[in-house]
Amino acid sequence: MSLITAQNMHKTYQMGEVQIQALQNASFSIEPGKFVSFIGPSGSGKTTLLNLIGCLDQPTQGQLTVDGQNVLTLNTTQRARFRGEHLGFIFQDFNLIPVLTVYENAEYPLIMVKRVPQPQRREKVLALLEAVGMLDQRAKFPSQISGGQKQRLAVARALTTDPKLVLADEPTANLDHASAYKVIDLMQTLSHERGMTFVFSTHDLKIVDHADVIYTLEDGKIVDQKTP
Repeated sequence: MSLITAQNMHKTYQMGEVQIQALQNASFSIEPGKFVSFIGPSGSGKTTLLNLIGCLDQPTQGQLTVDGQNVLTLNTTQRARFRGEHLGFIFQDFNLIPVLTVYENAEYPLIMVKRVPQPQRREKVLALLEAVGMLDQRAKFPSQISGGQKQRLAVARALTTDPKLVLADEPTANLDHASAYKVIDLMQTLSHERGMTFVFSTHDLKIVDHADVIYTLEDGKIVDQKTP
């Protein structure tokens, strides 16, 4: 059974009197536990597609099912709850909270979304920080750690709620070559060990080389699908 199924999805944005076709007739399915990349030039629709899968936006037309849920039937509050309970997000610019420590940033979703008691939160957060190599940095603030460390922290934070699906928008864009490889290897290891599905929008060939499935977008259309 597919974790994600999209059928004939369209997304149109109104810019004044002009309509922008950000996504056209997108149909695909993604199986659980896969490492999937959506690639294409800037403006091809990659981020739009991730926003739709992540319930941050809704298609203008078409159907979309995520983890058995027809997400188009959900209202704004229900979509927010669904995101918190089922999805993890890794953003290009990290989206860390500057006034919180490394530990507190990783802990935050467990307080705000899952409302996990403190002893269980501590156990889970420390285990994840150790898994991403950030345990010794846990008392520092985001301004005190490197770009690669921020991205590893972002990975840990995305995993704290045990999501079935992790969405990553250009996750290596701000990383140097060595840090990018470490983050990719970490995510692939977690995908295999925990059965999580990772879906990326990316220009980065390092991610593409690791993908189980590659979708190519041009001008809002899926023009190719490859299984390396």
